[in-house]
Amino acid sequence: PASNMAPIMKTLLCLTGAAQAAAWGVGRPATLPSSRASVRTISMASTKPFKLGIVGGGTVGGGIVDILSSQAAQLDALGLDLQISKICVRDKSKKRDFDLPNGCQVVDSVESVLADGEIDIVVEVMGGVTLAKDVVVRAIESGKHVVTANKALIAQDLPEIQALLTKVNRERETPVRFGFEAAVCGGIPIIHALQRDFLADDVTQLSGIINGCTNYILSNMEQGGQSYGEALKQASQLGYAEADPTLDVMGLDARSKLRILIKLAFGVDVTENEIPARGITEVTSTDFEYARLQGGTVKLLGVAKLDKPGGKRISAFVSPVFVPTSNSLASINGATNAVQITSQSMVSSMFVGQGAGRYPTANSCVSDILDIVQGTCAVPFPKQAPADLTFGNSFESSFYVRIRFRDGVGIIESLGKTFGEHGISIYSVLQNPIKNRNDAQFVVLTDPVDVSNIKKACVALEALDWCLGDTFYMPVL
Repeated sequence: PASNMAPIMKTLLCLTGAAQAAAWGVGRPATLPSSRASVRTISMASTKPFKLGIVGGGTVGGGIVDILSSQAAQLDALGLDLQISKICVRDKSKKRDFDLPNGCQVVDSVESVLADGEIDIVVEVMGGVTLAKDVVVRAIESGKHVVTANKALIAQDLPEIQALLTKVNRERETPVRFGFEAAVCGGIPIIHALQRDFLADDVTQLSGIINGCTNYILSNMEQGGQSYGEALKQASQLGYAEADPTLDVMGLDARSKLRILIKLAFGVDVTENEIPARGITEVTSTDFEYARLQGGTVKLLGVAKLDKPGGKRISAFVSPVFVPTSNSLASINGATNAVQITSQSMVSSMFVGQGAGRYPTANSCVSDILDIVQGTCAVPFPKQAPADLTFGNSFESSFYVRIRFRDGVGIIESLGKTFGEHGISIYSVLQNPIKNRNDAQFVVLTDPVDVSNIKKACVALEALDWCLGDTFYMPVL
C-alpha cells in the first residue's frame, strides 16, 4: 500500500530466451495498430485519460503504482489525468504487495499491452534483456511512448534504439518519447541533468559511485573491519548483492552505467567492452590502512574525462580508486550513489542519493511518465560530439601500488630501477613496521603516468625474486 512506502531493494526476476518469452506469453501478433492510429496527441487540456501499460508487477512496478496512487490528488490538481490501464505479470495468481488501481487489469501476456491501441505509454520494469528489448522495440514501432529502468538493455542496444526512434519519429507529427532516468543511479536525477542542465556546458570529467553493492562492501571493510568475504555475505543478506554478484563486484554493472553517462555527457558512443573495468575482489584491509595514512579511502568509481579542458580525447575506466578525503566522494558510504561532474560553466556539481530500491527507482520512472504527459520529455541523447573528439581506452593518472615482498637488501633500489625502466616516477613510499620479514607489504604512490606503464611495471616486479606477487594498483582521483 502507498501508506507503507519503506524502501526495499529491487528484486526483479531475470529470465532469458524462450523460457522468459513463454513465461510472459509473448508471440508476435499478426498485426499491430499503425503508429499514427495508435497514439493520440495528449495535451494538458485533453479530456481523455493518459493510459499506461506497466510490464512488470514486481518491486519497481509496484512502487510506480503506489506513487501514482498516493499522488493522485496532486496530479489531478495539475490537470494530469493518468490511468494505469494494464499491468502485465508472469503469474496473475500471485498476491501483490500493492493495491490495484480502479479500472486496472492484471494480464499475463505482453501482447495484451502492446496490441492495445488505447495505451499511450509502455513502462518496462520487467528486467532482463531479451524479452525486454522485444517489448521496447515493438512499443516504439507501434507509436507508444516508452519508459524503462533497464540499464543493461540501453547499454547493450543504445545505437539500435536511437536509430529506431529516429526512423519512427521521422514519419510522425508527435514524436515517440523514450525515458530512462531510472536506468542509472536509481533515484538520482543524473540523466535528466545531463540531458538538460549540462547541454550548453562542456563537461570535462565525470566521476561516480554508481554501484551501491560495492560501495556498501567497501564501506563495511573500512568502517566495520570486515574482510571482503564477510562484507559481501552481509550485502547479500540485505539484498544489495545478487545471488551471483559477479556483475557488481567485477565492475561490470558500473561499466554499463558509465557507458550511458559517457554518451550523455560527451556525446561519444563507446561500447562497454572498450571501457577498462576492474572490480573490488583484490582490495584488502591493508589498502584501507595505507589509504588512511595518506589521507584517503578506497571507492569503486566509474570515471570518464577529457585529457585536458578543450581536449580532443576522452578516456574512461571502472576501478577501485584512491580518493583523498578532501574529495566529497570519500564521504559517500553504504549503498548510496553519487556522481561528481566537472564542467566549464558550472565548475563542480554533485548528485547524491539512493541508487536502487523500490521507491527511488519507481520515482524516476514516474518522473519520466510525467515529463511525457506534460510534453517536457527531453531528447534521449541530445549531446553531439565534435567530429574530432576520440575515445581511448588507456588513461593517465597518479597510481597507488601495493607490493608484497620478502625482506632483503636492495629492494627499494630494485624497485626504483624497475619503475625507471618503465618511465614511472615515484612520489612516495610508505611502509608500516614489518611483522613478518618473509611476507610483508609496502605501498608506492607515483607521479602521473599512463596505466599501460603501470601494468608492465607490475608484471616486471612480479618476476623479481623478492616480490611475492599479488601486486595491486589503483588510480588516484
